Amino acid sequence: MPKTKWTLANAPDQTGRIALVTGANTGLGKETARALASLGAKVILAVRSVDKGEVAAGAILQSHPKAALEVRHLDLADLSSVEAFAQDLAQDYTQLDLLINNAGVMIPPYGKTKDGFELQFGTNHLGHFALTLRLIPLLKKGASARVVTVSSTAHYNGKIDFGDLNWEKRKYNPPRAYGDSKIANLYFTRILSDKLQSHGMKALSAHPGWTATDLQRHSKTFMFLNGIFGQDVPTGALPTLRAALDPEAETNVYYGPRGFLGIAGHPVVVGTSKRAKDTAAAQKLWEVSEELTGLSLA
Repeated sequence: MPKTKWTLANAPDQTGRIALVTGANTGLGKETARALASLGAKVILAVRSVDKGEVAAGAILQSHPKAALEVRHLDLADLSSVEAFAQDLAQDYTQLDLLINNAGVMIPPYGKTKDGFELQFGTNHLGHFALTLRLIPLLKKGASARVVTVSSTAHYNGKIDFGDLNWEKRKYNPPRAYGDSKIANLYFTRILSDKLQSHGMKALSAHPGWTATDLQRHSKTFMFLNGIFGQDVPTGALPTLRAALDPEAETNVYYGPRGFLGIAGHPVVVGTSKRAKDTAAAQKLWEVSEELTGLSLA
């Protein structure tokens, strides 16, 4: 099968592997969890609402009765929740093979996380930064472990203002703040990839193109356009799944749909904005993130 037509049928069996998917109660996260479970992986659904997570797990079990699933509470907008989640996971598991940093918020009204960070930056980037660093010990014990962080074509609009990360000096611009959080995902992957290679692990990123989910619920316009441009969720999840499962995937690769403007299509290696390739900015964000979370990785 041509690489430009990569589908779940190309993925190797995942029996014996343990995967964690954030935001797995709905949309792309739920579909990613379903796909991994269908391949035999034990999947941990890390969700803010356990009740919604249980509903999602139930739906997955209806189509895959033998799926191994576990629902756990995780609030990425609360660093104490991230810490508690990681500590509990370390008590119950001896390894982690796949970490899918999928959860996120998109263009909400201005708000802050429990720790005082702008909501999109604090959730989409800092929450996953903290989660990943806290789970590195488990990932080191995994089999050829990978960390996949979901970004977006919105990263082209990202330009992080290190002097005003929380939008306290500027008029809040939700789409711009979302773009900042998505370029932050790519910066994070770039530096993480370098740090993990010596341990035989890979860090990759992916974007789903325009996929019809409720992520766009804060915009009536986007929700309307979902019906015109949005591809179905199973197809939208394929770039993330290829990043997680393709044996030939290289570290720090970015997968996305192959179609026009990256809106839809089967997953291929795609490019990023010129700004996203700025290693100095990526390194600065890493150092700032260490300061803000109190975590570091040698």
